[in-house]
Amino acid sequence: MGKPTGFLEYDRETGPERAPLDRKNDFNEFHGLLSKEKQQCQGARCMECGIPFCQAGVMIAGMASGCPLHNLVPEINDAVYHGNFELAYERLHKTHCFPEFTSRVCPALCENACTVGLHAAPVSTKENEKTVIEYAFENGLVKADAPAIRTGKKVAVVGSGPSGLAAAQMLNMRGHEVTVYERNNLAGGLLRYGIPNMKLDKRVIDRRIRLMEEAGIRFRYGVDVGKDISGKELLKEYDRVVLCCGASNPRDITCEGRDAKGIYFAVDFLSEVTGALIAKDYDSEAVISKKDFSFQSLKGKQVIVIGGGDTGNDCVGTSIRLGAAGVTQLEMMPKPAGMRDDSNPWPEWPKVLKTDYGQEEAIASFGEDPRVYQTTVTEFLKDKNGKLTGVITVQLVPEKDAKTGRIKMVPVKGSEKKRKADLVLIAAGFLGCQDYVPKSFGALCNERTNVKTAQEAYQTTADRVFTAGDMHRGQSLVVWAIREGRQAAAAVDESLMGYTGLN
Repeated sequence: MGKPTGFLEYDRETGPERAPLDRKNDFNEFHGLLSKEKQQCQGARCMECGIPFCQAGVMIAGMASGCPLHNLVPEINDAVYHGNFELAYERLHKTHCFPEFTSRVCPALCENACTVGLHAAPVSTKENEKTVIEYAFENGLVKADAPAIRTGKKVAVVGSGPSGLAAAQMLNMRGHEVTVYERNNLAGGLLRYGIPNMKLDKRVIDRRIRLMEEAGIRFRYGVDVGKDISGKELLKEYDRVVLCCGASNPRDITCEGRDAKGIYFAVDFLSEVTGALIAKDYDSEAVISKKDFSFQSLKGKQVIVIGGGDTGNDCVGTSIRLGAAGVTQLEMMPKPAGMRDDSNPWPEWPKVLKTDYGQEEAIASFGEDPRVYQTTVTEFLKDKNGKLTGVITVQLVPEKDAKTGRIKMVPVKGSEKKRKADLVLIAAGFLGCQDYVPKSFGALCNERTNVKTAQEAYQTTADRVFTAGDMHRGQSLVVWAIREGRQAAAAVDESLMGYTGLN
């Protein structure tokens, strides 16, 4: 696929980005597209490698390698190379519900398994995908896909994150009557409220939701299933229910002073910022100066983010946009190496240092990387009024557990350090789903607090109730959630019709 010698003739090139000191002043997307001609050269870099690891989507050493959706990557890249963007979209649409989401927020599992990446920079498959889907929208290729015939079966999807939307889209295409229940006032789940607007403009979500509504999918907002309406009531009205509520229990930091005012979970912080931005019609200046906005007073404040992952980075970038005077990001684990070592060979996921957009902006704004490795908080400090004033941190060192053989991070005595903090954001991941939803349906959870199913299955322990996404597999990537939604839809369809053509 592609031009056989393209990877030798063309260097990897990605779309233009606004400079950190410029983009930190607003919440607009900052990563643009190459011209169609330049993108064709990037498609040409896809080599005839024989075995396309990029589309494998398998687990190697406990990590995903290649696209979980099994996108037809070489075929799509070849069509991009030849400038046939309509064919590229046709092939992409075969396996993917929402390329406009993953091409913005996915860490590109496909690229990290690219054969070209063995000896050179991998093919820019993620950007090829973004060019294809945006071309498709601009040229009216993305249709509502309303089914010609209805089956007479009714399905409720609880939750409108990526897994719920994917399940709803596939089941509706099959001809079932689908209603999506969402406890918030807009669809998207963590796509909308957990991912900042500069990574994924929420109008991109709205564009897709309009198409889904045109196709016949109904959305009921402001309905908290398990509280406003019971599982028993839903099962009376619908033939099947799919639970796609995400892993929405944030992991807490339990230490002295946790009750101090000024400590927030990252998801609550990011959600409120996004909500304010939507309410102000995406006017960044209005959000930053909004008087009744909880975090508008970050100017001159010191922010500490606990957690070194993508959500922690999003908190760094968002805090900078709200005028923070300084941001420190604490990471428990050691600093990754700059390149793969022998224990982490291709095509495994590369465990190497990555500097993301928020960290780039912190470096440009404050002159240093915000990340402090092998460090955690042992105490939150507060004044007499209970307001947060700082934290006590301690250094950690890796140590092998004698019984399990696992590496654990152990505090170093005497390494305590006091750090000033006006705001602490906890971005330490999630522990599983909020159990009042599965309980309402009589569905059991497993030891990891995810909804229980048989292995590689989506039927819960409750009759006629299925599950997908983070609620099923635990906190994961958007691309995995979409895959789960598609596969759960196939399982639901088979249970209703006795067979399925969905995949």
